[in-house]
Amino acid sequence: MAVYTDVGNEALEAFLQDYAIGSLVAFRGIAEGVENSNFQLRTTDGDYILTLYEKRVNAQDLPWFLGLMQHLAREGVTCPQPVADSQGHVLKTLAGRPAAITTFLPGVWPRVVRLEHCRPLGRALAQLHVAGRSYKPERQNGLGPDAWFALLQSCGAGADNVCAGLRDELQNALEHILPFWPGRGNNPLLPRGQIHADMFPDNVFFLDHAVSGVIDFYFACTDLLAYDIAICLNAWCFQADGAFNITFARHMMQGYEEIRPLEPAERKLMPVLARGAAMRFLLTRLYDWINTPADALVTPKDPMDYLKRLRFHLETESADAYGF
Repeated sequence: MAVYTDVGNEALEAFLQDYAIGSLVAFRGIAEGVENSNFQLRTTDGDYILTLYEKRVNAQDLPWFLGLMQHLAREGVTCPQPVADSQGHVLKTLAGRPAAITTFLPGVWPRVVRLEHCRPLGRALAQLHVAGRSYKPERQNGLGPDAWFALLQSCGAGADNVCAGLRDELQNALEHILPFWPGRGNNPLLPRGQIHADMFPDNVFFLDHAVSGVIDFYFACTDLLAYDIAICLNAWCFQADGAFNITFARHMMQGYEEIRPLEPAERKLMPVLARGAAMRFLLTRLYDWINTPADALVTPKDPMDYLKRLRFHLETESADAYGF
């Protein structure tokens, strides 16, 4: 989450007149994250989240995202629900941006990941994958492997300004990832479905040691289910010093497989999936680190954290290293 586009009080109050959620009480920007402009909205009826969708999100995809959240909720996944206006519309325009109001979920995301978070996380991820099976519309992963080379090129010389030799290192890493990606060449296909694709700690809320909700579905897409697991391995199972915590990974997967057991090929190809997941977030963080406006109320993420993860995965040959 972040704030790139300011919203004035008068414009907001006029916007809210179309909704039956009470009158404005308080309104503040949320600085965490790097994608859309997000605001915590309090009205006389309760708390909500207002999101203005920025340029990285294709406006044509927004009905898919909002529909997925509605579908998952019907299937028992706790996630934000779009709020409709008096005409039944959940997607509108505010401050020149597509905008939507969603419900506010209780809970706190873990600032420090602990072992107690890992099994519930795995279960929540598997539940999302199972619930998504019956959501038939598909959305291509715009930040999947087909996009990584172009994303690296778009960073240009700025990559080496962040770290000397980084551009060549990432180019070489791509040559060890892309030819081995599932479904390419002779590599086997893996189960596909609706994935969250951004299930980081700040997108998962906990209450009383249980997952109370999953938020921020604006990278969700139709892709390899095991790739979503690889994203979580990167996001949840590394220590602050860059060391991989195999115990965290083992507990996460135990929780996941209580709901959806992995296929043997998914297990076997986890190292290349983990490399790809590290590369995807390294590249988008690198791009944002170079290009985020200085006056934006936003917290860009350090891409170097993911370089350490990528190097670890490149040295990993077997899923045994992840505790599977």
